[in-house]
Amino acid sequence: MAKRQMPIFKRWAPEWLVKIILFSMTLPGIIIFFLPLTNINAAAGYYGSEPADIQFSVALFYAGYVGFYCLERRFFSFLAAKEYFLIFTTLQIAACLICYFTREVYVLFPVRFIQGMLFAGNVNLSLTLIFTRLSSERGREISFSVFFGILICALPFNNLITADLIDSYNFNIVYKTAIFSYLPGLIFLTLAMTNYRPNVRFHLYKLDWQSFAVFSTILVLIGYITIFGQEYYWLEDNRILGSVITIVTLVLLSIFRQNSIKRPYIELRVFKYRNFKVGLFILFVMYICRFASGITNSYFATELHLDPFYISYINIFNLSGLVIGVIIACCMVLQKKKIQYVWAPGFLMLLLFHALMYYSFDVQADEFNYYIPLFLQGLGVGLIMVPTIIFIISSVPASIGPSAAATALAIRYFGFCASIALINFFELFEKSRHYNAFQDHITVIDPFVKDFLHKQTAKLTAKGMLEDHAVKASNKLLVGRINVQDHVRFAMDYYEMMVWLLAGALLLILLFPYLNRTALYLKSRRLSPA
Repeated sequence: MAKRQMPIFKRWAPEWLVKIILFSMTLPGIIIFFLPLTNINAAAGYYGSEPADIQFSVALFYAGYVGFYCLERRFFSFLAAKEYFLIFTTLQIAACLICYFTREVYVLFPVRFIQGMLFAGNVNLSLTLIFTRLSSERGREISFSVFFGILICALPFNNLITADLIDSYNFNIVYKTAIFSYLPGLIFLTLAMTNYRPNVRFHLYKLDWQSFAVFSTILVLIGYITIFGQEYYWLEDNRILGSVITIVTLVLLSIFRQNSIKRPYIELRVFKYRNFKVGLFILFVMYICRFASGITNSYFATELHLDPFYISYINIFNLSGLVIGVIIACCMVLQKKKIQYVWAPGFLMLLLFHALMYYSFDVQADEFNYYIPLFLQGLGVGLIMVPTIIFIISSVPASIGPSAAATALAIRYFGFCASIALINFFELFEKSRHYNAFQDHITVIDPFVKDFLHKQTAKLTAKGMLEDHAVKASNKLLVGRINVQDHVRFAMDYYEMMVWLLAGALLLILLFPYLNRTALYLKSRRLSPA
């Protein structure tokens, strides 16, 4: 007779409550994941840094999460669930405490990377304990959808709950809030969990820390290049050129190493499967288009002069679209719908969002015009996210499913970094192009320019300003109006490019019927989140 398995939780702790607590323990990590992006100007002001530094701190968290993903499984196999949870959560609280007290961005950077590593452990433990308790495929897919639903809602949710907090206190107050939000779940699960081991104990010898170091270095350098490349004029700067050469060298070294060792860090065999590569492409495109919504929020702040608190309320429509999209996608996955029936509506929603926003950008506008486009953007992302990740994992044999999940996670990181690089490049390039075009057409003899300068000068002199000063101020106001037009035209050009990219992705989805040959389901009960 088989030996009876030890229960994970003590008898007095109801399983439904434990599952809720486990899910809730991932929330603080998800909140601090994209926290600096909720109010990038407030974060940059608090640390005395540039906005690019704040973007890099998010990329470092992401790189830590992606790089440690595969190595973390060894620690998970070595430690009992209770001690694993206690160690990683305590370290996460300590990391939040350092972020709360420090104002040095160069102290923040390594701590953010470590937070990403700890987040990988926290998420893996929570979802694995839930997955192993779910015998049905339906339950696993619902849990998967709930986790990713929470993850993709992180940005609008963070904006909503932290806008007033950051406005009323210093930026670091959110790290203090995260510390206290960890404590109730930590105390409860410490009392409720037994010394259960979800896997057979494997000792921590032959840890492939070399692959972790190489892979993490590649990820950090990619984030560095994409975020700071435009600021340093790309390959003209020795730092960017050196980073590119280092990445190429490390990638070749990593490929050689993975093909040589007995237990690869990531199985490169996953790239032999056609649908796997198609799924990665779809996920990459979706992530580039997803973060283009940051241009919309920037437009609300700079052109419409909406405060962060009001912008967070407008993004409730985006948040509601995400939730509804995830629910619909989950239902379609459970009903075994063809992947084309999920992807096509999702990308159509994203295409409609970018097309509507293209015609809605203006120097003066009513915020009510943006409710429907924001909802459509959330609906599209919600429809695409979970089915695509399940499609990627289902495209390969279950034995290399963890490598497929790790690759999908890396592609999401690359999509995040690529979107930042594209926005930074096109913002500078398109703004300068339109500024020069305006300069070619705007002259002091232009009747519209003369009329504007005359009216502004008259208004300023009527309020008591000296005429010479009023003329100079009017010229500055004209330059300000041109800068506003530059930003609006850049946003329109970028969204037009996204429309063409999404149209190409839709054609790929509709013209290749072989995509439907992959059965869309989770094969493993011990699958970790991608």
